Amino acid sequence: MTDPGLSPVARRLFGDRLPLAVRLADQLATAGITRGLIGPRELARLWDRHLLNCAVVADLVPDGARVVDVGSGAGLPGLVLACRRPDLRVDLVEPLQRRVTFLAETVDLLGLDDQVRVVRGRAEDADVLSKVGGGRWVTARAVAPLGQLVRWCLPLLAEGGTLLAMKGARAADEVEDSRTEVRALGGENAEIVRCGEGLVHAPATVVVIRRRALFGRHA
Repeated sequence: MTDPGLSPVARRLFGDRLPLAVRLADQLATAGITRGLIGPRELARLWDRHLLNCAVVADLVPDGARVVDVGSGAGLPGLVLACRRPDLRVDLVEPLQRRVTFLAETVDLLGLDDQVRVVRGRAEDADVLSKVGGGRWVTARAVAPLGQLVRWCLPLLAEGGTLLAMKGARAADEVEDSRTEVRALGGENAEIVRCGEGLVHAPATVVVIRRRALFGRHA
């Protein structure tokens, strides 16, 4: 069977960084599964559902940005963004030690030590805020309901910064259900963006929320 990482879409997205993405896929398919970060059933759709699905989100991030990936888990989307975009600086925020260990080992394996930093903790922790706060881009994938995610993530952003929340089929319902809460927490009205349509088998549904004002200030 042809390696999915050699597909024209993977080549187009990752370019000369494709070998990094292939090594990440191998790590997820081996250590990621044995350590319980990726379910065994995900192996057959590792590229479509995870790597390519995350890679297209990079199109929303400007050149040279610093990205904070909250609840990074297996490094999705943070490590994928770093593999595709050498211009990005990525902080992977993860509270569970076994996942932190996996992330640190994977960063070392991929040779991304100068580009990616692993930070243990929760987004709402004061020490995490002191280490990674004040940036303009935060990502999160399947971490929490949108209202809770906004409560955790918006304080990490500078005014005018943007949260990119990767969501599933209920994205529109979550946006509607959390509209009042998002605004009260200082977020602009959420916008749903589909990344990779017409290119990847599983486009990414991203809820884009900008921080309007200081956390907790009503405008």
